[in-house]
Amino acid sequence: MAVASEETTSICNHCGRDIPSANIDLHSVHCARNLEKCKICGDMVPKRHAEEHYLNTHAPVSCSLCSETMERDILAIHKGENCPQRIVTCEFCEFPLPAVDLAEHQEVCGNRTELCHLCRRYIRLRERYSHENNCKGVAAADTVAESSRDVGAAPERDQVRDRGARRRQPQEFSTRRLIFTIAITGIAVLLGSLFFQRKAESNIMH
Repeated sequence: MAVASEETTSICNHCGRDIPSANIDLHSVHCARNLEKCKICGDMVPKRHAEEHYLNTHAPVSCSLCSETMERDILAIHKGENCPQRIVTCEFCEFPLPAVDLAEHQEVCGNRTELCHLCRRYIRLRERYSHENNCKGVAAADTVAESSRDVGAAPERDQVRDRGARRRQPQEFSTRRLIFTIAITGIAVLLGSLFFQRKAESNIMH
């Protein structure tokens, strides 16, 4: 069975491609006549389309958003990924704004709070996703709240107890003083009655 021998190739001096050696002469004439190498990107382009290639690919153009000048072939990438004036949306409120203002906006927007319907606590928007993954619901929030109330209530109870004790001391003193005054008054009235009674009896006897 015959085995085909490997075909030898030659490099075209004009375009640098490997061409079968049997066709190199014909290719070289055609290549030099019809193609030229772009001085900017190095691509081989038809001579009749060389100017079109330059205008569509390499001619400097200005970005309509930021006015920066660049080659036309990277304009689309610039507008979609790099332009500081491209429109992006805030990850917290989905408000559209220029990319250059995004960081400052999200710094403020992310600090806004939103009510968690599971634990009834207000959570910062920048912490919303991590909170949703770890939120235990109302029971956990109540436990935390109860603990906070207990810690805060102890000093308050002590203060109320002290104030009550201070209030009771003057009140108890005033009560004892009133009872003592009534007793003295009663004794004075009784003695006075006895005195006048004896004086009246004495006058009758005389």
